[in-house]
Amino acid sequence: MNLGKKMAAPTRINTKLYEETLVAIPPPPSRFTLNEWYLNNRLRYRSCEDQQVLADKILAECDRVRDEIEERTVLNKREVDHKISEKIKDIEFNKGEIERQRKDVCIEIDNLTLYKERIMDALKSLQESALKICRKCLMFREGRLGIDLCHDDVERELLKEIDVIEGAQSLLRRTLEQSNEQVRRLRSTVYFMDRDLEDKANVLKIDERNLNLKETSLNLSMYHGFTPLDPATITVEEWEVFTRQNIERAAKEINSARPLRAYVDTLLKQVFDDLWNQYNVVNDSFRRRIEETKEAKTKLEMQHLETVRQVNEMTRNITRLEIAIAEKEGFMGLAHTRLGNRSQRPGVELCRDLVETNLVNEVRELRENVATLQHMLAEAQASLRYLLKTQIQLEEDINVKTNTLKIDEVDCMTIRQSMNYHSN
Repeated sequence: MNLGKKMAAPTRINTKLYEETLVAIPPPPSRFTLNEWYLNNRLRYRSCEDQQVLADKILAECDRVRDEIEERTVLNKREVDHKISEKIKDIEFNKGEIERQRKDVCIEIDNLTLYKERIMDALKSLQESALKICRKCLMFREGRLGIDLCHDDVERELLKEIDVIEGAQSLLRRTLEQSNEQVRRLRSTVYFMDRDLEDKANVLKIDERNLNLKETSLNLSMYHGFTPLDPATITVEEWEVFTRQNIERAAKEINSARPLRAYVDTLLKQVFDDLWNQYNVVNDSFRRRIEETKEAKTKLEMQHLETVRQVNEMTRNITRLEIAIAEKEGFMGLAHTRLGNRSQRPGVELCRDLVETNLVNEVRELRENVATLQHMLAEAQASLRYLLKTQIQLEEDINVKTNTLKIDEVDCMTIRQSMNYHSN
């Protein structure tokens, strides 16, 4: 309780002082001596003089630094402008070189595309015309009959012509694949050159705009970020190497395409020379075979005419023989009748006189002659049968030759006239 009372008393005193108004009395001013006054003035003068000298130096140095910085700024701007101008000239030069090389590449693409079309036209002509005609000729010649259905020179040369055509197609397909690949590489080169030209055109716009900018231009901006304003990581040497590689790659592809076009010219000429040579060989074989068939047909027709004449003559001969045999039967009956009548002679009158002898001889000769005529009739009839059989065989052979001539001369040679090999 006593401690509480002791603590309560200061609280009441402080509260009373806080409530009362206090007045602060300032201390009396310092007193200085006259020497101190003079010393202070001299210090002020010297300090002012020193500050003035220092200010003059600073002013002079500021003017010098400002002029120097102004001059360096102008020189740096001029140097940057000069470098930008040189860069623009370099870009324009490289851009012009790339455009010139791109034009050559595009011309080469057009030329190689034309050569591709020539190859495709040649392949189409071989597949739809020449090969079909050769196979159709072989199919037509399967319609030959009898002995004419033989493996002759024409068939061998036709099969060889098919081999030549298929070999030419294989060569042309491989060349077409090479041409497609070369065109793809040329177009790839054009694509990268277009990208490079687009980038250089954008750079030209940027640098030309930068070159036209002045320190007094509007819309200038200040960058207050922390990322460096120079993000470039590619050196000038790398830039020049990249541009030079684009131009060199284009020149390399052009140098690869031109020999390919020359090879296509040589290949087409050689292929079509071989095809024309084989075409002429096949046609010569056809002509020789047609002449042989015509000659054989002519000989058969002559033989046929002669056989027909002999058939007619043999027929008339058989008729004459039959008439002769029939006539001899009358003579034989007369002789037999006379002998029979004379066999009735009485007594001694039944003698072998000259009449009897002549009649007997006549009968014997008549029998021999009739036998001879019958033998000749049998031979004539046999000969007629053989002649008729030969006539039929000749007619069949003539029909076979006629069919063969129709196939070779009319069907095959007619459709072969539509075969036309050209490399244009």
